[in-house]
Amino acid sequence: QVQLVESGGGLVQAGGSLRLSCAASGFSFSMNSMAWYRQAPGKQRELVATITRIGSTNYADSVKGRFTISRDNAKNMVYLQMNSLKPEDTAVYSCNRWGTTYWGQGTQVTVSS
Repeated sequence: QVQLVESGGGLVQAGGSLRLSCAASGFSFSMNSMAWYRQAPGKQRELVATITRIGSTNYADSVKGRFTISRDNAKNMVYLQMNSLKPEDTAVYSCNRWGTTYWGQGTQVTVSS
């Protein structure tokens, strides 16, 4: 079955960096676009970044220039490098097989001011 397992979250000060990882299994990873979403308390889930199977990327305006999504098709992994973090980036970050309802359990990112 499809499994998505995120890791790499934590507590960081504003201006710091984190790298999130998502390990995918149970489907043809290299043939699928992938995405990172986030959800802050009391807010709707927000699309953060997407990456196609050939590596084309798109970002939410709020993270453009600070976050980088990447993938390693040999390892079935998708990553989110987050730099210059802000308190408003605090949320649970989840990876998603794009266009489906397959989600990971999420990893908490907390940015202190």
